[in-house]
Amino acid sequence: MKAVHAEIITIGDEILYGQIVDTNSAWMGTELAKIGIRVKQITSVSDEADHIVEALDNAKTRADIILMTGGLGPTKDDLTKDVLTDYFHTELKLDAQSLADVTALFASRGFALTELNRQQAFLPASCKPVRNVLGTAPGMWFEEAGKVYVSMPGVPFEMKRMMTDIVLPQLKAFFKTPHIIHKVIQTVGIAESMLAERLDEWEIKLPPHIKLAYLPHLGGVRLRLTGIAEHAEQLEKELETEVAKLDALIPRYIFAHGEVPLEEALGKLLKERGLTISTAESCTGGYLAHRLTSVPGSSAYFMGSVVAYDNSVKTNVLGVKPETLQEHGAVSEATVLEMAQNVRQKLGTDIGVATSGIAGPDGGTPEKPVGTIWIAYADQHGTKAKLLQYNKNRQLNIEYTALAVLNLVRQSLNIAVDE
Repeated sequence: MKAVHAEIITIGDEILYGQIVDTNSAWMGTELAKIGIRVKQITSVSDEADHIVEALDNAKTRADIILMTGGLGPTKDDLTKDVLTDYFHTELKLDAQSLADVTALFASRGFALTELNRQQAFLPASCKPVRNVLGTAPGMWFEEAGKVYVSMPGVPFEMKRMMTDIVLPQLKAFFKTPHIIHKVIQTVGIAESMLAERLDEWEIKLPPHIKLAYLPHLGGVRLRLTGIAEHAEQLEKELETEVAKLDALIPRYIFAHGEVPLEEALGKLLKERGLTISTAESCTGGYLAHRLTSVPGSSAYFMGSVVAYDNSVKTNVLGVKPETLQEHGAVSEATVLEMAQNVRQKLGTDIGVATSGIAGPDGGTPEKPVGTIWIAYADQHGTKAKLLQYNKNRQLNIEYTALAVLNLVRQSLNIAVDE
């Protein structure tokens, strides 16, 4: 079955100036994929007629569907409707339903209809109006040479309502689309290049209608398998088979299937095992505790944290020996081991973890440069520490450290299988 491609054009200087972030395109891409339509390209253009026309000309060479957002307001800089009227060689005509909708909307807010807003009910004669029940600007649906063009407001909640109620169902009816199914596998603790090497042979043998994408992010790589086929049930089975192969190939690095953050996957594991955890944090300043408590229901396993930023707190609250700090320093294996052991004992948890390091940008020495960080793990079986060398900016050092601790806990609970 031939793939159906869409292109999204966002119109507005405010996007190009960075005054607003284009969240519309991401949402549209997700919803289009659900009905088997692939987004070929996303383009942002200025409020200039020539620029919009050029984008339309280019889009129709690549896509079956061209979706536009923005430029439908009542002011002079909103050019989309006039550009489309010229583009499709038609003229503006008053649409009775659109006029009734905008009149009713103004009346519901206790205002009389302005002439500027009345003009919004004039639409290109060759389009099918797309009702906007939440705003004043109707959408427009054009068909030409087997292609569909849809123009919608840039206001996210207006666009989403139009897409959900009208545009998506009509696109599904207009085009015969294949099924598109995504499977996401979350990995941590392995670089993208190393992961690609391990998966090379398996990836080469994937069926032609199943593609693999590597999506690196902070501290890990999301693997996305995308399958496209006419029959959804068979495709689902094929994808599950490939996911099972992945599970067998890289078991120690996979922590979840689906869009699940590491702290949520770890929290689920702690719940299942009936274990509790506490944190002793220096360089991360409570960020690790924040990650753990960002998960709903974390009170079942997270007991508390001691942010021992100053050495006096390490000794007076956590009970780190003064001689340990004097001999080894705050950023040392000996110190974090005591921090992890002591927070576990003081808060009465099954697991204690600790962080101490030089997040930067200052404070480094030749022996311990910025980015030198020690983390530790303690449970009833013993303690262990790990040295990290990041040399990144302050915020990244903190975030990477928190993820490293979460992964250390995950590995220590033996959820990974040795390869």
